[in-house]
Amino acid sequence: MESLIKADIFFFISSLATVVLVILISILLFYLIKTSRNLYNLSEALKGDFKESEEFIAELKERLENNMIFQIFFPLSRRRKRLEAKENSIKSRRK
Repeated sequence: MESLIKADIFFFISSLATVVLVILISILLFYLIKTSRNLYNLSEALKGDFKESEEFIAELKERLENNMIFQIFFPLSRRRKRLEAKENSIKSRRK
C-alpha cells in the first residue's frame, strides 16, 4: 500500500513538472516567433534601403564619370578597355 502512495506522488509530481515544462516551452516559442517576425521585417526594410543605396551609387558613379577632372585623370579609352575586360571575364564565367 505504501508503494502505491509513493507511485501516486511520483506521477503527480511528474505530471506537474510536465505541465510546467510545456508552459515554459510554449512561452519560449512565442518569443522566438515574435523575434523571428521582427527580424524578417527588419531585413525587408534593409532590402529596400539597399536598393535605394544602389540607385544613389549608380547615379553618383555616372556623375563622377561625366566630371571633367575625372575624365582628365581617367581617359575614356582606359575605361572602355576595363569594361571590355570585365565583360569578357563575365562571359567566360557563364560558359
